[in-house]
Amino acid sequence: MKSKKLIIGNWKMYPASIEEARDKFTKIKKGASVLRNVQTIICPPFIYIGDLKKFITGRRVGLGVQNTWYENEGAYTGEVSPAQISSLGISSVIIGHSERRALGETDEMVNKKVSAALKAGLAVILCVGESERDRDGHYLKHIDNQIRIALRAVSRKDLPKIIIAYEPIWAIGKNALRAASAEDALEVSILIKKTLTSLYKKNADNVRILYGGSVNGKNAQEFLCNSQIDGLLVGRASLNPIVFSEILKSAENIK
Repeated sequence: MKSKKLIIGNWKMYPASIEEARDKFTKIKKGASVLRNVQTIICPPFIYIGDLKKFITGRRVGLGVQNTWYENEGAYTGEVSPAQISSLGISSVIIGHSERRALGETDEMVNKKVSAALKAGLAVILCVGESERDRDGHYLKHIDNQIRIALRAVSRKDLPKIIIAYEPIWAIGKNALRAASAEDALEVSILIKKTLTSLYKKNADNVRILYGGSVNGKNAQEFLCNSQIDGLLVGRASLNPIVFSEILKSAENIK
């Protein structure tokens, strides 16, 4: 499975209506379903999952969710549990996204969510990344620490269900300092591999690494070819079926 490029679309809190969500998803699915070398996962808002699931056929296009809680039931108003996600037949969840961390999610909460999701049989898309880069390289230690805490108590047998997505927060959004380069992503993908190897030895190869940060149709191939990554976590561009299809085709055409 790792030989296929994994492209994940994070729709965040878009679009505004179920009609738009259906339209975007069916257009993306039409193109993604014919790609043999790419696995596509779309993570829409929770409220659209049940409806969009009706359009799933085959294994090349799937659905994931953007967050989970760390208990399977209880008095947690507004939260959704790993057991509830699994009961819908959904197999992937994003955990530790930079936007969730900005709302107060700690490394310890991320770890509890990772453990709970794995126990429910879900694949975890673990997001890590730095808000700024310092000249002394402390940001590398920050990312290393994020991974070590998030994977605390995660066993070797669970590694095939772990996907790590690197998000350079400083390169994302309207206030981005600059665009991240394939070299930036390569540096961190090497760090992630070193951290995983120190924790899991040869089993570290079972973890897929993605890049996520202002990916578009023009730069997707450069990241995929030059950053030693297994795929992409795409935000805003995944809401545009035309642009997202360009990204998927870039991944399909990589030898």
